[in-house]
Amino acid sequence: MSSTAIQARLAELGITLPPVSAPAAAYRPFTRTGNLLFLSGHIAKKDGKPWVGQLGKDVETATGQQAARAVAIDLLGTLQAATGDLGKVVRIVKVMSLVNSTPAYTEQHLVTNGCSELLATVLGDAGKHARSAFGVAQIPLGACVEIELIAEIRD
Repeated sequence: MSSTAIQARLAELGITLPPVSAPAAAYRPFTRTGNLLFLSGHIAKKDGKPWVGQLGKDVETATGQQAARAVAIDLLGTLQAATGDLGKVVRIVKVMSLVNSTPAYTEQHLVTNGCSELLATVLGDAGKHARSAFGVAQIPLGACVEIELIAEIRD
């Protein structure tokens, strides 16, 4: 998809991409090897602060989807910063989602749809990807969702 089409889609959705967040520990927000770009995990944020909670306890699936969508926006911002042009994204190869959830909660895949659906909406076929969604006991800072991705990019 062309950069112009992607920017138009973002504008249509009312999305402004954020700048890359500074790492909170000893890692890089992204790294490239060949034509693959690996984005470190991004936690869900609401009003600039960690979106905290646990699915199956104090966060509903629909709210978790909104949190995952917010993560997708941050991931797109990092992709933009890393490539300089979202039109250079050939495809999102893989998404891995960690959902802070109780042992009985089984809708991690539905939470992750919030991210997957937005990536496909913004990037078209290039946004459709393989993925994994895991339930975990905790995420840094108590966030409800953390997502990382791998993208194939062109020069």
